[in-house]
Amino acid sequence: MIVYHSSYMIIDKPDVLHSREALDFGKGFYVTVLHEQAVRYAERFKLRGRKAYLNIYELNDEWRKENIKVFSSYDEEWLDFIAANRKLLPVEHFDAVEGGVANDKIFRTVELYFAEEISKEDALKRLKFEKTSRKDFIGHWIQTSQSSLFYMAVAD
Repeated sequence: MIVYHSSYMIIDKPDVLHSREALDFGKGFYVTVLHEQAVRYAERFKLRGRKAYLNIYELNDEWRKENIKVFSSYDEEWLDFIAANRKLLPVEHFDAVEGGVANDKIFRTVELYFAEEISKEDALKRLKFEKTSRKDFIGHWIQTSQSSLFYMAVAD
């Protein structure tokens, strides 16, 4: 499976040690299977006057044998997991997490909920109409998969 990671630098050995805390799915190396999404994200670095690189990796199928959490919808479990990770609360450990990417509409709903401007019930009502697809999944880099092949290209 080909996955992409946008950055201001080339990352030849992905790891979770350099990840920020309090991210939606926890500390990890985030990737996407969507080339267009990765290129759009790389453009954010360019807007800040930085170089932008699209790191491209090929994951072998071994990672599927790991302890993986899959969120197939924007439901209460997904919202609770994101809330706990953003607040640095304890969550169950997974080697990888797959879940829908928050587009602008989903991001606004989640932010309103976290700011306590809407209730959890209202947030879930808004989110239940949003669909995720396999293409929208992102996840952590799995430490045990570092033997996978990888290569890099500069985002245009």
